[in-house]
Amino acid sequence: MRRTRNAKIVATLGPSSSDKATLNQMFAAGADVFRVNFSHGSEAEHRARFAALRELEREVGRPIGILADLQGPKLRVGTFADGPVQLSAEQGFRLDLDSAPGDAHRVCLPHPEIFAALVAGAELLLDDGRLRLVVQRCGPDFADTRVLVGGRLSDRKGVNVPGVVLPIAALTRKDVGDLALALELGADWIALSFVQRPEDVAQARGLIGTRAAIVSKIEKPSAVERLEEIVALSDAVMVARGDLGVELAAERVPAIQKRIVRCCRRLGRPVIVATQMLESMVASPVPTRAEASDVATAVYDGADAVMLSAESAAGRYPVEAVDMMNRLIVEVEADPQHRRLIDASRDPAAAVSDVTEAVCCAVRHAVASLQAAAIVCYTGSGHTSLRAARERPDAPVLSLTPNLGVARRLALTWGVHSVHIDDVADVDQMSTVACATAIREGFAEAGQCIVAIAGMPFGTPGTTNLMRIATV
Repeated sequence: MRRTRNAKIVATLGPSSSDKATLNQMFAAGADVFRVNFSHGSEAEHRARFAALRELEREVGRPIGILADLQGPKLRVGTFADGPVQLSAEQGFRLDLDSAPGDAHRVCLPHPEIFAALVAGAELLLDDGRLRLVVQRCGPDFADTRVLVGGRLSDRKGVNVPGVVLPIAALTRKDVGDLALALELGADWIALSFVQRPEDVAQARGLIGTRAAIVSKIEKPSAVERLEEIVALSDAVMVARGDLGVELAAERVPAIQKRIVRCCRRLGRPVIVATQMLESMVASPVPTRAEASDVATAVYDGADAVMLSAESAAGRYPVEAVDMMNRLIVEVEADPQHRRLIDASRDPAAAVSDVTEAVCCAVRHAVASLQAAAIVCYTGSGHTSLRAARERPDAPVLSLTPNLGVARRLALTWGVHSVHIDDVADVDQMSTVACATAIREGFAEAGQCIVAIAGMPFGTPGTTNLMRIATV
């Protein structure tokens, strides 16, 4: 069951999309990877969703990726004694470590690490930036602030501290427990929230090892400042525009999004563009024209995947949202300007540093010259298919691997159709299996040519050194 597009769709699961019938319809509509958000839901709900997805995978006979998204160190105020309070501009308001319920003059902020990093003049954003405070005086257990932008503040609203690198780990105690559960259930990707520095990714890698791949969510200005280092240490990256748009001026987010996509493409890491892509479809069966253009922009830029959040998790039209995303991608990729932009955005000065890169560069030119129907990659680790996809070739990448986990992870990657197969023993068998799989999966017809790449000796990771052109 092949997709007729290159960019992939990540769909978040939730109350609107956890029953078997809806999951089947979402996959049929175009979802390639399903996101399980560990900020919400119980262990029983997570187990049920994983089980349902693996059952769906067996039924459709195609690898399905599961992305487990960890909550991360979400900072929140405490509670209020008499319900929500109204803060007015220019009034004073204190944040402290006193656990007593708050009022219109103070509230608990149970995060001593914030007070340790604050200085006079620093700004605090509450409730996704709806309220803005400036610190006038602070100590190890309090901050006296002045309200710059007032509004209604209720229990446990989020706190952002833009421009300050907080001395906190990317993985909280809750995250460590959720990570253990996600790995037990067989998550293919682990998304790290609120990454601030490369060390956060390294810490997670130490816990995860090779059991899953890591998606670093870029949603902090400090992460943008060290973007290249973070991307280099990650297996994939998510442009998490929600919190990024809270801590940075809204007008800066589009340029940063493009910068992140360019960096990921240059370094060969899959990149997901996320948050509010079809937000109006939470309550409407159709998106706004601006939302349609937003999705199109990500596809024109060459993003590997676009993601649905509340639209598919809690909205009234989860299947319709996936279908709309699929239709938008197909329409954009049919535009001749899309291919011109993809070709123009390649870095012509990018150095070829090893044999695999040289082979994949040659494959791209061979496909263009021969108008090959498909590129068939034999891969054990997934690296060859990722490198081929980095070239954004003008033919789909049919990725064949004996490793089911690798097949599932590659479901996130631009242009890659992943198939789980038995290993091959020699070059002749490679050609035979490549041609047969290309026909069976709907990528080629008799008489067309395909370009196959693999490593000799077979079954040895990191040895891609062979390109073979075959006629189906």
